[in-house]
Amino acid sequence: MAAVVLCVGHAVQDFVFGVHELPVAAQKHRATSFTSVGGGPAATAAVAIARLGGRARLAARLGADPVADVVTAELAGHGVDCTFVRRFAGCTSSLSAVMVDAAGERMIVNYLDPSLPRAADWLPPPRATGCGAVLADTRWPEGALAALAAARTAGLPGVLDADRPIPTDRAVLAAASHVAFSHEALAEFTGEPDPRRALEIAARGLDAWCCVTVGAQGVHVLADGRHQHLPGHRVAVVDTLGAGDVWHGAFALALAEGRAELDAVRFASAAAALKVQRAGGRAGAPTRAEVDAFIASLPE
Repeated sequence: MAAVVLCVGHAVQDFVFGVHELPVAAQKHRATSFTSVGGGPAATAAVAIARLGGRARLAARLGADPVADVVTAELAGHGVDCTFVRRFAGCTSSLSAVMVDAAGERMIVNYLDPSLPRAADWLPPPRATGCGAVLADTRWPEGALAALAAARTAGLPGVLDADRPIPTDRAVLAAASHVAFSHEALAEFTGEPDPRRALEIAARGLDAWCCVTVGAQGVHVLADGRHQHLPGHRVAVVDTLGAGDVWHGAFALALAEGRAELDAVRFASAAAALKVQRAGGRAGAPTRAEVDAFIASLPE
């Protein structure tokens, strides 16, 4: 039976307009193209998990509006279980207006309704979902803290996707059994640009396995006071959008399947390497067969 991962955090709908140039004046502008795509770290990771043959269950907050219908319909189409996606009356679902110019530069305006309830007491106990791991992003800190703490109590891997914004009180970091930083967020959080030194600073006082992803440069790992570096893959990059989310989803799935951390890193890095070679965000997430074939093609 496929492993289950409970993903907790952000789901958003992006309305993407192609334009010749990014607007600089307050006037009407005509788009050259339009598409509507889903986003959000936890939601995109859930799609990646489903594409990789796992079972993804998403817990997220949406408004009671038509945007929520679009968000959940797309996720369900990818095979994500949205049973624990809660809609709140009187609130607006998260959405973004994205403009992309002819050179590929992006301008993003996101709205996250501040009236969405922060309380996470409605989240299901991890064991009740049948999950083998929990993955949480930082966009809903209260949800991440509750889910990761419950995973630790249940003896399950609790993975924090430690991307911007990382809560400064460190409570969410302390609740996770596995913390996977993005390089940019880690440098901002610690004030240290060197990923190895920054990882040491961030990991102080944490009872967690920690790593930082550094794109094509690979992954730095800090576990039991020991550093390791796993090199990245040299591939032709087409689009990095969603690559980090795919990495986190694949890593959490591998842990849910019982893999050791370094094996899970290799699996996740292969999935992300395939993703960046394809246009689109979650639409570029690879299948299990594609990841297995990629790994098999690598030199020993």
